[in-house]
Amino acid sequence: MTFDVEVLLKGTDEVVTESVNYPGPEPPGWTDTDVREVLLSILRVFDRVNRREAAEPGEVSLRGLSWIVTAVAAGVAIAIEIPSGAIAAGPFDLPADELTQMIARVIASGGRPSPVH
Repeated sequence: MTFDVEVLLKGTDEVVTESVNYPGPEPPGWTDTDVREVLLSILRVFDRVNRREAAEPGEVSLRGLSWIVTAVAAGVAIAIEIPSGAIAAGPFDLPADELTQMIARVIASGGRPSPVH
């Protein structure tokens, strides 16, 4: 699936938009692992935009961010705020409360995938 990520760096007024192609299932079939990978993909876009001239990509983690799932015309979007800027990603075809619960579990686990039993 493909979705857009919009990045606004702190101290700028230019929004940079990139498309992300997630090779996993469509949102209705997402697991917490898919949500983790989508969140990391979103943060990697932010890192690329923030480090435009850096040769090496930085590491991203699911810490130090505020987030919310919000309704948009075509589903829901994930809005993330971190100290150096803001990110909006989507739309995703999932109920807001379901995606909110999945993100909350992923963030609470420190972003680590859960073991399969």
